[in-house]
Amino acid sequence: MLAQELLEQPKMSNHARGLWGYTGSSVEGHELTIQSTGMGGPSASVVLADLAELGVRRAIRIGTCASLGGRSLGELVVVSEAHARQGAFVSPEATKAPLPDAELTAALEKHLPEARAGAAVSLDSLYRPERDLPSALAEVADMQTASLFAIADQTEIAVAALLVVSEKSDAGQLRDEDLEEAAKRAGHAAAAMLSP
Repeated sequence: MLAQELLEQPKMSNHARGLWGYTGSSVEGHELTIQSTGMGGPSASVVLADLAELGVRRAIRIGTCASLGGRSLGELVVVSEAHARQGAFVSPEATKAPLPDAELTAALEKHLPEARAGAAVSLDSLYRPERDLPSALAEVADMQTASLFAIADQTEIAVAALLVVSEKSDAGQLRDEDLEEAAKRAGHAAAAMLSP
């Protein structure tokens, strides 16, 4: 959907691991790649490492998240930090949450005044409202962002994340058409930030 929305004549550029990637020119004429990362941190991390080997130096994750409290369905969240829980990216020595690229993050916040910055917690399994998650740690939960920020730091790629709140325990799930509209807004903002 984002490839069709953001690229002029998108062409499938890869199908590695069954995750489709498209390359083309943005409406402004800049080369842009849109890559699926699968589900979960391990999958996304492998994809980002592969992209680093191919020369990618800047990336923005567009994804979904669950509100852990005050965020509304359809709201865009520019991730300011991402905590890892329950998995390979959690180490006893880790004292700070992985951070996004400051320049890309600030540019997203400026470009999308309706989006608010916030912390995310990345889980190894789908968020369920009946779980006891520490909402003081973060405002939203997802499955990839902390892993991507950690790999970005290791591979020296500038990475930011823009998430759509698609689930909230007391409000259910975002309707498909509203999710698509929010994803398109996020995609246009990301494309603008990644253009030279």
